[in-house]
Parts: sequence; C-alpha cells; structure tokens
Amino acid sequence: MKFTQIKETCLYVQDLDRTTAFYTEVLDLPVIGQVPGRHVFFRVGSSVLLCFNAQKTRGSKDLPPHFGEGQLHLAFECEAAEYVAWKEKLQGANITIEHEQTWPHDRKSCYFRDPDQHLLEIVVPGIWER
Repeated sequence: MKFTQIKETCLYVQDLDRTTAFYTEVLDLPVIGQVPGRHVFFRVGSSVLLCFNAQKTRGSKDLPPHFGEGQLHLAFECEAAEYVAWKEKLQGANITIEHEQTWPHDRKSCYFRDPDQHLLEIVVPGIWER
C-alpha cells in the first residue's frame, strides 16, 4: 500500500474575509466551500487548501477539533513557464518576495507571506527530483 498524494492541507487564520480576498485575488484560487466565521476552502489543482478560524473550530463536536497557531509553510507548484509571471503578479500586488532560491538543475522558487504571516512558496516542477 502507498499514498498517492496529500489531498488537503490546512492553515489557521484570524480573519476569513481577509484570507478569502488574498487567496482569491492574489493567488487566483477558487472558493469551493465556506461557512462564514468558521472556514473557507480553496481548490488548488487536484488538492484543497482548508483555512479555519481556529477559535471557531477548537470546540468542534461533529468532527475532531481543527485548531492550531503559529506560522506554517506550504508551497504551490506552477508551470516553469509561468514562474516569472507569478513573481510579477505578487510584486504587482505589493507582496514582498522574501527570498528566491535556485535549486539543483536551475529550478526556482520564491517565498512570501500571506496576511497571517504563513510562509508561502511558489515552486517549479522538479524541485524534489534528483
């Protein structure tokens, strides 16, 4: 047996309206589900990004509680030909690129923050290949 992918991951956020604006307007992610004040879910390719208001989901009774705190990290993969356009889009939205990394085989990635200071990264395919 083996897993085929990570299907979903989640971030804990303070302001769902601010989060929705950032992920829809800056990163062009479509909303696929939301409960006002509790959570908003986004489609990312074949994966899902879950954003929870930790204070609202801490006491969940229907599902195991979803909560946490601190700055988390996740990476979004784009086509290599779109990498520069993504960097330009971030810069055009006044998003600071904190660091750009050149990985083996001249593969690139750049790091930036969302409104809750989670460390996000845009990577090109092959980052984890030898």
